[in-house]
Amino acid sequence: MRNLMKYNPDTHHRRSIRLKGYDYKQAGAYFVTVCTRDRTCFFGDVVDGEMQLNDTGRAVRASWNELPARFQNVVLDAFVVMPNHIHGIVIVGAQFIAPTNSSQPPIANTDQGAINRAPTLGQIVRKYKAVTTRLIRQTANTTFAWQRNYYEHIIRDDESLNRIRRYILDNPSRWAFDRENPEATVPEPGDPWQ
Repeated sequence: MRNLMKYNPDTHHRRSIRLKGYDYKQAGAYFVTVCTRDRTCFFGDVVDGEMQLNDTGRAVRASWNELPARFQNVVLDAFVVMPNHIHGIVIVGAQFIAPTNSSQPPIANTDQGAINRAPTLGQIVRKYKAVTTRLIRQTANTTFAWQRNYYEHIIRDDESLNRIRRYILDNPSRWAFDRENPEATVPEPGDPWQ
């Protein structure tokens, strides 16, 4: 019989790594990193500074590219699959008013239309992780798992956006120094893209 422990808010809490007070429903560009559990290299290898994806890595890339079809108001920018993590830029659009079907009654007593809200970054990453996990476990590796959370950075200006794009595109050539590389002897300090 399982020992079920009652929820105690004093001992059962997880510290959020999200920016306190920031509304993740608002339009914006976000730099996202998602790692595999225990930094296990599932997606292929870096050879001569180039990422060589295996079937699992190709599935992870294809699932990322399908995000705009799953979520309205989402645009993808730079992206890379590394042996044990992914980096990508997600641009989430603002809410908009969709025209109502003339045969439908107006929403909230207005004729302006139904509100269509952009997804939050958390909803996008959660869906991505769920879809890829299911696919990989069905086709390649039944023990595959992502890390519990993900890293994100709010991109606030074009200079930052361009620096992060360069970091993502150059990531395979720096794999030997990548903090996520379990074999890196001298990992890069801090966040080199800043």
